[in-house]
Amino acid sequence: MASFPLSVNEKLIARSRTVGELLAPTSPFDKKCGRENWTVAFAPDGSYFAWSQGHRIVKLVPWSQCLNNFLLHGTKNVANSISTRLPRQNSDSGQKNKPCEHIIDCGDIVWSLAFGSSVPEKQSRCVNIEWHRFKFGQDQLLLATGLNNGRIKIWDVYTGKLLLNLMDHTEVVRDLTFAPDGSLLVSASRDKTLRVWDLKDDGNMMKVLRGHQNWVYGCAFSPDSSILCSVGASKAVVAAILVFLWDMDKYSMIRKLEGHHNDVVACEFSPDGALLATASYDTRVYVWDPHIGVILREFGHLFPPPTPIFAGGANDRWVRSVSFSHDGLHIASLADDKMLRFWRIDEEYPVQVAPLNNGLCCTFSTDGSVLAAGTQDGSVYFWATPRQVSSLQHLCRMAIRRVMPTNQVKNLPIPLKVLEFLCYQI
Repeated sequence: MASFPLSVNEKLIARSRTVGELLAPTSPFDKKCGRENWTVAFAPDGSYFAWSQGHRIVKLVPWSQCLNNFLLHGTKNVANSISTRLPRQNSDSGQKNKPCEHIIDCGDIVWSLAFGSSVPEKQSRCVNIEWHRFKFGQDQLLLATGLNNGRIKIWDVYTGKLLLNLMDHTEVVRDLTFAPDGSLLVSASRDKTLRVWDLKDDGNMMKVLRGHQNWVYGCAFSPDSSILCSVGASKAVVAAILVFLWDMDKYSMIRKLEGHHNDVVACEFSPDGALLATASYDTRVYVWDPHIGVILREFGHLFPPPTPIFAGGANDRWVRSVSFSHDGLHIASLADDKMLRFWRIDEEYPVQVAPLNNGLCCTFSTDGSVLAAGTQDGSVYFWATPRQVSSLQHLCRMAIRRVMPTNQVKNLPIPLKVLEFLCYQI
């Protein structure tokens, strides 16, 4: 078994350049368990970076200052010593929204976190309520944390203050995602459900989405907030349907995507909403057209690929995480073979790779220039991403696909080659 097919010379694949690393503090022997960094995130405006440092702690650091530290002091940075170089929040009202470092004790092991920006003018999706016990500020930046005890805590990023404590899940909250329009938060849990929380109605739970037969590992909104993808585990390895798409206007299931042969643990939409990437323990990343439910690309991490009946046996090649770059051209995947891969959506094999031991999660920075990856020891590592100027054709394709689903594109009176290009089929 190999990480690349025989036709590919691994030595010719470019190596990604290390940008920096944030090392978790050393833990006592009795606290070695629970140090895992299950999630990392960048704020939508690029102002903050957050990661679960292990145990109950979430660290928030201003991203621009973090990058400057890497340039000034080298790539290594111990997380518990960064505070000597990053300013903390003070009482000066003029500094209210200036990015400052925060250390948040969430009270239990943190499994998931997500940034969201408040949209005060957005009405509640439940009812038109005139009074709320809690109101968002005009420029509030939120951080949601999903905990081991099933609770979700929402924090004000600028002050580190706890705003909401949401309690309804009965098991670990494995993933969180904010709707891009700022009105909803969706949580995925090991209790086999997804729960929809209305942030404009004091965070009240408004809907429970059921359908998964086992743990729900992840969830992601499409860029226009109309579709939610959820992925999870299965009790049966073969013939499992583990990727669900939901209509978030009607809160009903649109379709199930069939193809993976083992637990699907991560998902993410492309910036134009035309593609969906899913990562699975079956050693594959699939790129789907979510509007018609077909697989457009398959990125393998084990060669020859395992047959469906043995797809769960290659646990040294499990794909742990997948992330779409904001240029819509690149995907990053993280697997148990101690390798991080960067792919182009129109190429069959990785364009760059980087070594990483015990990786658990990865995500692109807001501008797409850096990839952050969290590990089992609570640390974070950063790499420079493949960079290129997007072609005018691709930019036009993204602009069209942001407003037109596949079925509408196929009805356009245009040449076949142009149609295939717009549908990402070439």
